[in-house]
Amino acid sequence: MVETDRYRVEGMLTLPKEGYRSRVSDHVNRRDHEFFTLLDCELVPLDGSGRDWKTPVLMLARRHIRLIVPASEGA
Repeated sequence: MVETDRYRVEGMLTLPKEGYRSRVSDHVNRRDHEFFTLLDCELVPLDGSGRDWKTPVLMLARRHIRLIVPASEGA
């Protein structure tokens, strides 16, 4: 789950299974990537205006991210 100033985004971020950059923090702290690709996303406006929407692919700019929380398995 990622929050920006305007949206809560729930989606999938693919990480390597093992080794270097297999943790969310390793991936997020990469300075050579300015965008994150999230799959199967649901976006919810934080201010309650507008409507929720879904998209199969979302390119999210690093500068817009305010919070990242990994979803627990099976939740």
